[in-house]
Amino acid sequence: MTRFNTFYQQIATNRLSHWLTSLPAQLSDWHNNNLHGEYQHWQKTLDALPTAKNGATVDLQNTVKVGELGDFTEGEFKRLENLMKKFKPWRKGPYHIHGLHIDTEWRSDFKWDRLAPHIADLTGKYVLDIGCGSGYHLWRMRGAGAEFVVGVDPTQLFLMQFNAVQHFINDPQVNLLPLGVEQLPELAAFDTVFAMGVLYHRRSPIDFLYQLKAQLVKGGELVLETLIVDGDENTVLVPGERYAKMRNVWFLPSGKAMCAWLERCGFSNVRMVNIDVTALDEQRKTSWIDTESLQDFLDPNDNTKTIEGYPAPKRAIFIANK
Repeated sequence: MTRFNTFYQQIATNRLSHWLTSLPAQLSDWHNNNLHGEYQHWQKTLDALPTAKNGATVDLQNTVKVGELGDFTEGEFKRLENLMKKFKPWRKGPYHIHGLHIDTEWRSDFKWDRLAPHIADLTGKYVLDIGCGSGYHLWRMRGAGAEFVVGVDPTQLFLMQFNAVQHFINDPQVNLLPLGVEQLPELAAFDTVFAMGVLYHRRSPIDFLYQLKAQLVKGGELVLETLIVDGDENTVLVPGERYAKMRNVWFLPSGKAMCAWLERCGFSNVRMVNIDVTALDEQRKTSWIDTESLQDFLDPNDNTKTIEGYPAPKRAIFIANK
């Protein structure tokens, strides 16, 4: 909880101070009643990480990298690798930690490269990332100049992965909280809100869009990335029990339908800025996941379809303003 206490001290003096009326109680309840069975083991792994090197170079503009190979002794480096692998599966990345390449399942840098040319300048901005995973994009947002970056994701393994990277980068302006979007009050405090790869997991996508809107300052920007299907403004795929072997996929709108949803929720300047079919070099098996990946989710005889026969994953990025 020490990390959260530091966060409380930070927001007490910035535009998020009103969050203190609810957040400490929420996180206290989480810590006392909802810890994952492996949490204490993960915490011991964190505590065993080699000591971060003072003055190590950090690059968040082009990648997420801290330090160089050779910063640690051979024994320390091997310990670093063994300990970081205890946090598998690593989904989003990649990370480069003192010469250790964490080759994550997703090349999340590909997504960042697709969206970066289209978003508003993040310099000096307060930024929120909903469903941020291990926080790869939080670091890229900071590298793009954001003043204060907050990610929320309820998956506790992702929190541990973030804390492991934070152990070496040590940037107090970048934070991850183990919360879901439904636990956020109407903060109306962020200049930019990102929600990437989340909407199709929500049972009520319209409620979700209103929750995102409630976090933005007036005129703030929403950056939303989600799975889509081909079709007109009335086309929405509601898959059966599974989509690409995922159980919790509820609604896949067409691009035009997604724009209509955003406009119906009161967003302005709505536009779809990118469409991209998920490629096998962007999501794939590596030694850092030990689980199935995209190749296993597609029809082995037709990669344009999922294993269930639905259209293969196609992603689009939407930008809108409050």
